[in-house]
Amino acid sequence: MTADLNNYMDKLGRAARAASRAMARAETQAKNVALAAIAAAIERDAEKLLAANAADLDAARAAGLDAALLDRLALTVPGVVAMADGLRQIAALPDPVGEMDDINYRPSGIQVGKMRVPLGVIGIIYEARPNVTADAAGLCIKSGNAAILRGGSEASRSNQAIAACVQEGLRAAGLPDSAVQVIETTDRAAVGRLIAMPEYVDVIVPRGGKGLIARISAEARVPVIKHLDGICHVYIDDLADPEQAVRIADNAKTQRYGTCNTMETLLVHIDIAATLLPRLAELYHSKGVELRGCERSRALLPDIKAATEEDWRTEYLAPILALRLVDDLDAAIDHINTYGSHHTDAIVTRDYSRSRRFLREVDSASVMVNASTRFADGFEYGLGAEIGISTDKIHARGPVGLAGLTSQKWVVLGDGHVRA
Repeated sequence: MTADLNNYMDKLGRAARAASRAMARAETQAKNVALAAIAAAIERDAEKLLAANAADLDAARAAGLDAALLDRLALTVPGVVAMADGLRQIAALPDPVGEMDDINYRPSGIQVGKMRVPLGVIGIIYEARPNVTADAAGLCIKSGNAAILRGGSEASRSNQAIAACVQEGLRAAGLPDSAVQVIETTDRAAVGRLIAMPEYVDVIVPRGGKGLIARISAEARVPVIKHLDGICHVYIDDLADPEQAVRIADNAKTQRYGTCNTMETLLVHIDIAATLLPRLAELYHSKGVELRGCERSRALLPDIKAATEEDWRTEYLAPILALRLVDDLDAAIDHINTYGSHHTDAIVTRDYSRSRRFLREVDSASVMVNASTRFADGFEYGLGAEIGISTDKIHARGPVGLAGLTSQKWVVLGDGHVRA
């Protein structure tokens, strides 16, 4: 890493740390004013944002980037409107900072409880999607944090144009514009420095492909909120309602293929396989989904491909589905806890006891009964928005919204009390 880059990153870090103190004491009204002003600036500058995005797209096409990445990179008029609307939605959410709960009197006479406080400085690393710049800025501002954002180099013009609107909005509310900084350099070494500055950065949130997240997790010297894979399961129990089972298994796989909460493995109780599998196979075939099945499922569906051990561990993000027949609930839970990624898993059953066991024993961030895995989303959970999904067990788990960007500290309220 060059001395110039090191100095640049240190400068960003110092500014973010100073801004984080101002953000931690900012009133809710000031944060909401900033969010409203950012939304207005984005709408006003829509043509500028689209022009910057068009330049990014031209450069990306010239560099030979694939169609999927170009699609994620593209910003449209509805996309600009959605960014502004998203910021206003965040402004309308309750402010978690300063909330106190579990306040109880102790025998000594003091009151003891917890207060919700910002994390401090959040480094967010993401690829392609320029709307993440606005979303991440909004969530960090409302939760009282400062942010250092590092978008993909392919979206640098778009990200800087959005950042200008963000900093304008912060100034309009009397908040430091350094509360949200977008790294200007496209040098990849900047990421290495960002994840190794514990003196300035309190937590890293990577948003992108498995390769990016694995690298960040391995090299970071600060805590990381992350998930690597979304190997999600639906288990159809022998006591499931057949119509519910088909509807859920369809939606969990085919509503969208490329999301982390899409089902990748379907588990079916052996006792209902003969009646249910032909219906499911016909449905998936009509939608172009390739099935890869275990030996017992192929005895019922001889035309499908054989599943390998690797299929049970694969996040396809594509119209491919692994299929396994299991003898009972224990076998289903064992498969999920062995091969799953602890993201989202669902059971379809009418049996209360089995559903309760599934909720208790499946070790995932989101566990569902008689519902599609596609509901594992911050908006659907009532968080308003999310910064990402966490499969970690410490601090935030599952969709990470405003509360996930805060922590709690102990507070003690006394009136001259001293310890005996």
